[in-house]
Amino acid sequence: MISTLILILALLLIAIGMPVAFAIGIAGASYFLLPSTFLPDSTAVQRIVAVSQSFPLLAVPLFILLGNLMNGSGITERLIRLATTLAGWMRGGLAQSSILLSAMMGGVSGSAVADAAMQARVLGVPMADKGYAPGFVGALLAIGGLITATIPPSLGLILYGYLGEVSIGRLFIAGIVPGVLLTIALMTATRIVAVRRGYVPEMDRRPTLREVGRDFVSGFWAIMFPVWLLVGIRFGVFTPSEAGAFAVLYTLIVGMLIYRELTPRRVLEAFQQTLNDIGMIMLIILFSGTFGYVITFERVPQDIAEFALTAITNPTVLLFVVSGFLLVLGMLIEATVLVMLLTPILVPVITAAGIDPVHFGLVMMTLVTFGGMTPPVGVSMFTVCGILRCSYRDYTIEAMPFIAAVLLTVVVMILFPQIVLFLPNWLM
Repeated sequence: MISTLILILALLLIAIGMPVAFAIGIAGASYFLLPSTFLPDSTAVQRIVAVSQSFPLLAVPLFILLGNLMNGSGITERLIRLATTLAGWMRGGLAQSSILLSAMMGGVSGSAVADAAMQARVLGVPMADKGYAPGFVGALLAIGGLITATIPPSLGLILYGYLGEVSIGRLFIAGIVPGVLLTIALMTATRIVAVRRGYVPEMDRRPTLREVGRDFVSGFWAIMFPVWLLVGIRFGVFTPSEAGAFAVLYTLIVGMLIYRELTPRRVLEAFQQTLNDIGMIMLIILFSGTFGYVITFERVPQDIAEFALTAITNPTVLLFVVSGFLLVLGMLIEATVLVMLLTPILVPVITAAGIDPVHFGLVMMTLVTFGGMTPPVGVSMFTVCGILRCSYRDYTIEAMPFIAAVLLTVVVMILFPQIVLFLPNWLM
């Protein structure tokens, strides 16, 4: 009951125009001022500080800086050129290219928030200049970052595999097909919107093999950029957070010494813009720590999980019910927190019900990450809207086709588990 009132308070504060970070922070902190709460007031501050002590969180500012540097290094232009050559002939060509670019770079950061921030900084302005609605651009780029939840290296899959004692290798291989399905579903939704809105293709015909080869050679160092990251993370050369530092260094070297488009002035401008972005984004993430703690302290996730897992015996129905409350909780709590909290609870029960834990892991990560891209308190939504300066109302309306595409993909994953499992079963 108290957690419901806290959520209503946060929504009311946002509705009257209070900045999102302060609305979430005030609503969460108010819990500790209630007479029925036996926790000290200092706990609210401690939870804010605790969120900042996350090593994987380093990926967020590093990849925001990366996105700003890529704008002036020549890497972005070459990757966009290749993606546009491959997908620019479709309706809404630049939007289609952005989804394809998300798939090409989806596993670079391993974090949906970091990936959404990078994509918004790299692609948001060019799409707005082409006449795309800001809300549409924000929804497209934020939900496009969902591909990161499945295509390796996914931080969530690594954590899920560790906590649930599930093979991380099988999880990585199993994530490839859902990532491709998400890409196709989002590109299909984009085409439907583009036809209705009259968004035109960037090219008047399909590309020739020669044109694709030309852009591949022209952007070789840009194309190798995500390859080095994926190989380095896959073989343990560096962690995803360290990969952010490597990516920044790689961009500086390629932009300044190879492409020679990244000048000292552009580097300084990238750092200044990054400071502005990080200040806004980190304030939201930090204050959400208190809000999320209230939800977990009130045992909301555990109570919902216990009810769903004891009342239902059919495996498919059970998976649908669990998926439903994972989606709802993902809107309120950061995905990593949910994985850490619920994986030890859900995996044994799911396994006992006859559901493959690898299959469930991909469904779970897709849904809890997707929750961060939807109202009311999705971190990725706030991040992208803040960078693009678009309203949350416009974002929510424009996100509906993409939400439908993602949910349809998840339904297919649940009903046909072999779509997820055939590749790891074949290779391992």
